[in-house]
Amino acid sequence: MSDEIAIQLLPDEALELPSEDSGVKLKMSDAVINEKYVKGDIRIVTEQARYPINTVAAMAESDSYTLSPEYQRRHRWSRDQQSRLIESLIMNVPIPPVFLYEYDYSKYEVMDGLQRLTAVSEYYKNEFSLSGLSEWPELNGKKYRELPDKVREGIDRRYISSIILLKETARNDTEALRLKQLVFERLNSGGVRLSHQESRNALFNGPLNEACLRLSRTPAFCRLWNIAEPTEDEVQARAERKDYTLPSELIGNEDFRSMYDVELVLRFFANRQRLQVRQSGDSLKRFLDRYLQLGNASFSDVTISSLSTIFIDTINLIEDVLGEQAFWLYRKRGKEGSETWNWLQRATLAAYEPLMFVFSTLTYRAMDLRAAAPAIRDGLPEFYKKNYEIFGGRNVNAADLTAREQAYRAYLLENIA
Repeated sequence: MSDEIAIQLLPDEALELPSEDSGVKLKMSDAVINEKYVKGDIRIVTEQARYPINTVAAMAESDSYTLSPEYQRRHRWSRDQQSRLIESLIMNVPIPPVFLYEYDYSKYEVMDGLQRLTAVSEYYKNEFSLSGLSEWPELNGKKYRELPDKVREGIDRRYISSIILLKETARNDTEALRLKQLVFERLNSGGVRLSHQESRNALFNGPLNEACLRLSRTPAFCRLWNIAEPTEDEVQARAERKDYTLPSELIGNEDFRSMYDVELVLRFFANRQRLQVRQSGDSLKRFLDRYLQLGNASFSDVTISSLSTIFIDTINLIEDVLGEQAFWLYRKRGKEGSETWNWLQRATLAAYEPLMFVFSTLTYRAMDLRAAAPAIRDGLPEFYKKNYEIFGGRNVNAADLTAREQAYRAYLLENIA
C-alpha cells in the first residue's frame, strides 16, 4: 500500500458530515412557545414495563437486548456490590428503574442500569456467592440455588422496572441519535462523570468503534502505555466471542477503565484524516465524535481492515525502533543555570500523536528504520533539547501537532538517508 493510499483511504466527498447548528437564538413569543410545546416538539416518547426478577437472566441473553459487554467488563461491579443489590431485593428495598433505548422495533440497548441487570442475571445463573452482606450476614457464601426456599421464593416475587425511550420519539435517524445522546448524558450527569470515550462507546457503537476496542488490546500498544497485556484466556475468549473476566491489575488501570486507551486508537485514525474531516471551530470532542460516526456509517469492512493493519504495523514498528520509552519526552527540570535533563518516565500524548502519524507514513521504510534504531535512540536526547520549544508546552492544537510531526519526520529521515 503506497503512502498516499495509506493516508487517503476514502474520497473527500465521503468524509462530509452535517455541520453543527448555527447556535443562533431566536426570540419567540409565549404563544409560539406554547404552540411548539403542544405540537410535541423535542418531547421524549416513553413506555414503562416491569420484568419479573427471575426473567432477567433470559432477557440479558436475548438477541432483543444489547448490554454492551465491552463496557461492562471495564466497569464490572465487585461481588460485594452485586451482593448488596441482591440483599436489597431480599429486603424489598425499591430498586431504581433501568432505562432502555429502542433502536429498532422491539430491539433495545441498555442506557442505564447495566450493572443491575448483570448482577441479577449472574446471580440467577449461580455464577457467584453472596458476600459482604450487612443485614443478612447469614446468607453470605450462598448462591441462588443454595438460598432457603422462602428467601428464594421471596426474591422471585420481585420485579425490576424499566423506562423505554421508544423509536417513534424521533422523526429520522439523525434526530434519534441526537435525542439518544441528550437522554444518555442527562441520565449520567448526576453520578460519576463519564469520559468522552465512555459516552462514545455507548452512543456511537459500530464497526469502527469495535475495531478501536479490539486494537486497544494490541500487545505492543499495551506495553508502550503501561497497560497489562492480554492474557491467553482473553485472547481465546475474544476469538471465540465468549465472555471472560479481566485481571484486577487491568481493571485498576485508569487508562483502561476510562477507555482512554480506546480513544488513543481513535485519535490515531482521526488525526490521519483531520484535514478532510475536522471543521473550523470543531472542538476535539466534536471532531472525534464526528469521525467515529462517519466511520461506523461509511467505512467498509475492507477499509476498517486496512486501518487495523496500519495501526498494528505502525505501533509494532515504533516499539522496535524506539523501545519501551517510545512515547516518553526528554524534559528539562530546575532553574536556568542549574537545570537537569531527564526522561519523563511515562507515555505522553505530545509524543504519541505525531510519532504515530509519521511512522504510519514511513512503514515502507520499516527495514531501514529498524536497522537505524540504535542511532535513532541515541540521538533522541539531543533531538528533544534542540526542539524543546515545540515539545515543552502542553498545547495540542493543529499548529503544534504539525510542528511536532515535521520535526520527527526530518529527524527520522536524516537517520535513514
